[in-house]
Amino acid sequence: MTTLTWPDLIPHRGELVRYARRKLMDPSLAEDLVHDVFEAVATGRAAFAGRSALRTWLVGILKHKIVDLVRERSGHDPLPEGGDDDAGVELVCPHAGPEEQATQRERLAQTLRRVEALPAGLRDAFVLRVLQDRSSDDVCAALNISEDNLFVRLHRARKALSA
Repeated sequence: MTTLTWPDLIPHRGELVRYARRKLMDPSLAEDLVHDVFEAVATGRAAFAGRSALRTWLVGILKHKIVDLVRERSGHDPLPEGGDDDAGVELVCPHAGPEEQATQRERLAQTLRRVEALPAGLRDAFVLRVLQDRSSDDVCAALNISEDNLFVRLHRARKALSA
């Protein structure tokens, strides 16, 4: 463990503050966190072992401080740590599971079959405007129709698809 002094730390202050500002988008908060990093080093709560460059080590401490701040401000309670008390904790993935993905794929295939079954005028208007997300002007020009007629076709296509 290497004992660090203020002259060892001060040359890294500017880089640490810039890093924190980029991450936090708040100059005063960035200054506070860099101060917290230096305080942790000065009080011995963080000890430099020399296994990496000093700046890398300081940035690592700063990253942890930023993560702690984000967690603190997120308003969520942390998960309980260790032991068998975790048995009741259930983590939910925000992404669809395999069964739900299969269901979604089937619904998409069914919807696309229904779009293909629409009469040509309705189908072309719907595909160009809704599925390809082209502008109304582009669709009207491509189909040689008025904007009012485009809206009528889209209404009829949506009505047919929802039936």
